[in-house]
Amino acid sequence: MRLLVAEDDVRLARIVKRGLEGEGHVVDVVHDGDAAVAAGLDDGFDVLILDVMMPGLDGFEVIRRLRDRHVDTPALMLTARGELEDRVRGLDSGADDYLVKPFAFEELSARLRALGRRTSVQAPRLSAGAVEVDLVRHEVRVRGRAVELSPTEFRLLEALLRHPGRVLSRQSLLARVWGYEDEPESNAVDLYVHYLRRKLGDAIEIRTVRGVGYRLEDGDPSDAMS
Repeated sequence: MRLLVAEDDVRLARIVKRGLEGEGHVVDVVHDGDAAVAAGLDDGFDVLILDVMMPGLDGFEVIRRLRDRHVDTPALMLTARGELEDRVRGLDSGADDYLVKPFAFEELSARLRALGRRTSVQAPRLSAGAVEVDLVRHEVRVRGRAVELSPTEFRLLEALLRHPGRVLSRQSLLARVWGYEDEPESNAVDLYVHYLRRKLGDAIEIRTVRGVGYRLEDGDPSDAMS
């Protein structure tokens, strides 16, 4: 999974990042609420881990703002404040779970696995334009005709289909599809978008957002020309 850790305690954030990366996750870290909102809007994360007491916006306000922007990424509140009132406030703000410090890393890991399962239990089919994807059978059809995609092409298409109309940065696509955080010299995303465009033709529109990444247009481009 790709995880966002928003924690102002630099030492704790480093420990959590190291432990989660040891389990095979890709982890981004920020240390204040404003940065957490900006990162969360990227929408390339599977789970958000948000500290409540952070400089600037607190964790409650971070999750509220993200939910107001229709970001539905599962969120775990991580905080030393364990009072019932705070737990209720966090859940009412849009959080999905709540873990009180100090905590055992094994419990954090188990809760993240549970939240990750919620993310993965989604509709077995995705579609946009004239493209339909069966996630169970790993099949792609364009206007009813089967199209063969490589595993990497399939993962990239799935990532785009899950966020129609939203700009996904190259970095978030690298993390989600290839599993690494920062490869500034890599042209893998651009190359594989080219492959998808060539194979899917005019059945779908993957628009380039210059200097940022790509956006999947929700609709069949051919309809606009008919």
